[in-house]
This record gives sequence, C-alpha cells and structure tokens, in this order.
Amino acid sequence: MSPATQHRFHLRHFKAISLAMSQYEDLYMLLNHFVEGMCMTFKIKGASVLLHDEHEGQLFRVASYGISTAYLDKGPLFIDKKDEAFIEGRPVFINDMHNDPRVKYGDAARSEGITAMLSFPIKCRSAVVGLVRCYHSVPIVLHEEDVDSIAVLCQLLGLVIENNGLKHFVSHVRTAMASLPLRLREGTD
Repeated sequence: MSPATQHRFHLRHFKAISLAMSQYEDLYMLLNHFVEGMCMTFKIKGASVLLHDEHEGQLFRVASYGISTAYLDKGPLFIDKKDEAFIEGRPVFINDMHNDPRVKYGDAARSEGITAMLSFPIKCRSAVVGLVRCYHSVPIVLHEEDVDSIAVLCQLLGLVIENNGLKHFVSHVRTAMASLPLRLREGTD
C-alpha cells in the first residue's frame, strides 16, 4: 500500500455499489456483476465468489469473471488452516501463487497466467460464509482505503446472501404450510 498507489474506489462509487447491492432481486446476477466490477475497477485478470458449504467443508464457486473453465475446474477447495482469509476473517494478499505453500493449485495458476491473489472474507455478522478472490498476472497493489471499501462491501454481500437464504426458507415454509390440510392449518383436529 505505497503512497503512490492510486485510489480507485471513491465515495460516490461506494455509495452507488452499496445501494445497488441492497436492491438486487437476483442474487446470482449480483454476484456476477460484483466480480466483473472488481475486475474492471482494479484492472485485474479475474475474480470469483466462493461460498462455504459447512456440510462438505469446502468452498464452491458461485460467480466468476475473467477466469477460464479449465482453472475453475482445477479441483476441490477444502478449507484448512492455511486459508487465512477464511479462518482469520481478514484480507490476505499472495503475491507468488506458484511458490506459496498456502496455494494448493500453483501449477494451475501458472497455466492460467495468474501470479497473485487477493482474498477477502465474505462475512455475515461475525461468521465467514465465503470469499471473494481477485487474481492477476502481477502482484496486486491496492490503496489502503480501497482494501477497506472492498472489505465493507464483502460484509454487505454476506448480509445480502443471508437475506436471500432467509427469503428462500420463508418461501419454502409458506409452500409447505399451504399444502397442509385445512384442519391442520387452522389448528383444529
């Protein structure tokens, strides 16, 4: 975060993105627009959103931009102690994915032309529910305020994901309730 690093995420951008995120009806469209916007704003090769499946203990990619299918299909992404962004809930920069022991698929990154990765935790309240990963062919250098802005947007993203899950849950409960016999819905038996 050198003083010469250009600040790219200004307050007007932050406000516009925050407002848009709170109003999206289609979660998958939001996630895809989010990663595309990250790539365009910071002029990086690619980005992806990965959500944690507690039952499987791994991350599943739900949105990506700028990354090939071959790289996306490289193998499972299990959570382990080396994944600091997920375990510690803080942004993590990796500037040499080919030789960093925290990176499981360094050869796949090399084939994709990716050298650096920046991971941001997606939090819902205090729980990490996923990651936003940014990829580039050279080390990623961001202004400190941009890192803070992205971290806050990832928190908002976590709340949007939780809200979306709750809406689906309520919808399923309503459907189940509607299929009950009338006597059970009214509480008479």
